[in-house]
Amino acid sequence: MSAQPNLQVRNLHTYIRTERGVVRAVDDVSFDVDRAQALGVVGESGSGKSVMARAIMGLLPPRAGCSGEVIFRGSNILALSAKEKLDIWGKQIAMVFQDPGRSLNPVVRIDRQLTEGMRKHLGTSRSEARTRALELLREVGVPDPERRLRNYPHEMSGGMRQRVMIAIALACEPDLLIADEPTTALDVTIQRQILDLLRRVQRDRGMSLMLISHDLSVVAGRTDRVSVMYAGRLAESGATRKVFAAPRHRYTRALMAATPTIEHQRYAPLRLIGGTLPDPAAPPPGCRFAPRCTHVGEGCREAPGPALTEISAGHSVACAHPAPESVTDRSDSGGDIHGG
Repeated sequence: MSAQPNLQVRNLHTYIRTERGVVRAVDDVSFDVDRAQALGVVGESGSGKSVMARAIMGLLPPRAGCSGEVIFRGSNILALSAKEKLDIWGKQIAMVFQDPGRSLNPVVRIDRQLTEGMRKHLGTSRSEARTRALELLREVGVPDPERRLRNYPHEMSGGMRQRVMIAIALACEPDLLIADEPTTALDVTIQRQILDLLRRVQRDRGMSLMLISHDLSVVAGRTDRVSVMYAGRLAESGATRKVFAAPRHRYTRALMAATPTIEHQRYAPLRLIGGTLPDPAAPPPGCRFAPRCTHVGEGCREAPGPALTEISAGHSVACAHPAPESVTDRSDSGGDIHGG
């Protein structure tokens, strides 16, 4: 891999003004995504994953503020003008959103939605763009692409719409693809097809991929590295296989313990993490997982909380008392156990 990461996120903060105060949805997050690398970002709903993705793209709403650096190919995206961002979106960085039904224009045929980016960014002719659109639909597994180009979004299934969204994202050959919960509301079979498609396309094209999900099984086997987010901060980061084989943060272990496996007894209650995410407008001092953790000790509740620290080669954890380096013990939930 190149010594220069494709994407460098440094001390990223987001501030969203609400009636209850300022919410720090992303609080001092830093990470890299190398060229041709797939990074998984996981965590509970509400942990700040999607806000972080939109901050990287420069798509935060007007009421939101952002600080830090998002360095892409030598430029800080946060410092660019709206016009400069338009030159990057689609052409260099593309995003697949959670709900293709909302992302696709319901009154515009797939043909136009798929070709307009190529015509704008690449300067291709109408006929060249249409030929390329057919190739893209075939690449992402859409049957009968000639007919599908004439369809409106509502004439396609959820899985087909998501494939079209991926085709649109790939149309201008981006260097970085951000997939934010790309399998939301799809059945399990279609989920696997979409996820395998993303991984295959990422490898074939040698592009960088950020795969965001609340489901650990989504990133397992499909990413090179994984970052675990909790309450706006990174809890753990490292090579996917290493983190999943021996997670050191209690939250990561709790997530894994709460994930059903094939060995799970049929009528046994599911394991849940006791408590809830902290109030984003008034987070607790120190480690934000401390109120739910059964291994709280000295230094856990002291501000600003443990920093993300490398504990072994390429494996970092933000915990004052990391779990032992051993194969995951699924009985260690990191919190109270409740019947589901």
